[in-house]
Formats: sequence, structure tokens, C-alpha cells
Amino acid sequence: MSRRHDYRVTVRWSGDTGTGYRDYARDHDVVVEGKPVLAGSADPAFRGTPERWNPEELLLASLSQCHMLTFLSLCARADIAVTGYVDTASGVMREEPGNSGRFTEVVLRPEVTVADPAVVERAETLHQQAHDTCFIANSVNFPVRHEPTTTSS
Repeated sequence: MSRRHDYRVTVRWSGDTGTGYRDYARDHDVVVEGKPVLAGSADPAFRGTPERWNPEELLLASLSQCHMLTFLSLCARADIAVTGYVDTASGVMREEPGNSGRFTEVVLRPEVTVADPAVVERAETLHQQAHDTCFIANSVNFPVRHEPTTTSS
């Protein structure tokens, strides 16, 4: 039986300067009721504000978060105590002629620490299952690779 999950986000912009492409503001707010407002903009390459989150960073963060949360769930179900997790993810987006572009790949590099040295190998194998079941990775049309390292504390 499938279950449906609905999400609502409001993106609010009011940056019209009346002077065309070069000068309109790219800054906007991403609003979800009951949560802190996320300050968004375009990537600086597209005249955005560097101090604000851009859609490309948010896509990369979503993929990294989804993999981590799925992996931690699998580890908890397998009685593997994870004591640390850091992912330094990267993505490649290619611009195409005609003002288009797309991501061509994302690489997740989770560095995982587990409490028991005996489960390091088992924890490593759970990354593939996490990848296969991650909701966000299953929703994109480009490769999402993972290069995990696992150690014990």
C-alpha cells in the first residue's frame, strides 16, 4: 500500500527594480509555516547574493540529508551504533546553450564512525541500500554516487 505525503513551501520575492535583467533582485525567502525563514537567492554566477542559499546548494543538501537519514535508519534497524557522520558532497551542473542546464552528477562522501569495529563492513554495505531507497535520489534524473568511508571509534 502506498502512502501519500504532501509538502507546502512558499517562495516570496519582491525585488522588482524596474530596470530589467541586470538589476532585478534575486533575493527571496523560502517559507514553511512554523519554521525559520530560509534566505534564498540565485547562485552568484547568475547574479545572486553569495550569503544566501541557492537552489543548486539546496538540491545538493537535500540529496545528502536524505542519504544520511536513510542510512542512519538502516543502521538503527541493524543495531549498528553510529557515533559520527559527516558528508562533504559535491555536484556538477553544466550550462547548455539557450539558457538551460542540468546537474550531471552528485557525489556523496559520507565519513561514518561506528562504535563497534566488528560492524564496519556491514555499515559500509548499507550505503547502497540507503541509496536505493532514498526518496530524493529516486526523484532526480542524474547519477548520485556515494564514496563512503567507515571507521570505528
